[in-house]
Amino acid sequence: MTRVLRLGTRRSPLALAQSSQVARRIEQAGAGAVRVELVEVTTEGDVSNAPLTSFGGVGVFVSRLRAALAGGQVDLAVHSLKDLPTAGAPGLVLAAVPTREDPRDALVARDGLRLAELPAGSRIGTGSPRRAAQLRALGFGLDVVDLRGNVDTRIARVRGLGEPAAEGAGRADDLDAVVLARAGLLRLGRDHLIGEVLDPLVMLPAPGQGALAVECRDPGLGGAGDAEVLAALRPLDDAATRSCVEAERALLATLEAGCAAPLGALAEIVEDEDGEQLWLRAVVASPDGARSLRRSSLGRVGEAAGVGVALAAELLAEGAGEFVGRQPLPVSPGEGQR
Repeated sequence: MTRVLRLGTRRSPLALAQSSQVARRIEQAGAGAVRVELVEVTTEGDVSNAPLTSFGGVGVFVSRLRAALAGGQVDLAVHSLKDLPTAGAPGLVLAAVPTREDPRDALVARDGLRLAELPAGSRIGTGSPRRAAQLRALGFGLDVVDLRGNVDTRIARVRGLGEPAAEGAGRADDLDAVVLARAGLLRLGRDHLIGEVLDPLVMLPAPGQGALAVECRDPGLGGAGDAEVLAALRPLDDAATRSCVEAERALLATLEAGCAAPLGALAEIVEDEDGEQLWLRAVVASPDGARSLRRSSLGRVGEAAGVGVALAAELLAEGAGEFVGRQPLPVSPGEGQR
């Protein structure tokens, strides 16, 4: 008998693409024993054109999906992991973190220009304080413009890529470039528009960027069939991706920073003489990009959360709290001299 699972998803094109990808993987892992139906859920972030910072940032795209899951309207939910609050939701479990797509940011610009080729004064759009701060820190003299909307709406604002606006309606293509997550462009088949994939040395991505989170109800609470749902999702979990995002999210939680904070972080598993290690890089910056802190740390893959907590503590001791609204941690005598 085929088990039907209801997958809750936002209704944006990118969310539907991501959720469809997860649904196919669940069905493949179930070898015909599982069928997945998408259930579209509208979130507060989908129906407002206000800047994300006006919502307080954290959980704006997640809370409605979690409510549908907890209320039994759906059996599982798929989120962009960078949108997922670091605090878990009562009664829910993070069942799977599938293999991560490319976490880097990408530039979509007029005439296929690269970032360094944009003239001073060029208008570049982003809705992310993290991206805005790092763009300003480059000192290229770019005019960073706040931007909302789905991927295609943002791309349409780039000169030469959008449809001409009706007369008197204002210019729809008023930007020289936008910065977007490469993962989203790949999932939507828009990667041919990328003029440059931005090296993390230039721009560190958001914690969790490029990764997905699959949540379901906690079977330990005794819900009928919840254990079967969890079992169907477990094959999707990628241990390396989970370790990397665990380090990034531990740093985020320790800094008590949300998506409104100018914070970037990226963890990768690298090889050295001691075998596999987890390398975590982070940046915090003032909104104008005039001041920033970039630090990195190396630790054991099995201690991912500890790597994130330790690097966050180091950043706070060096004044990062000023950028994310936290007070600096006290520094023990001799600390920082190692």
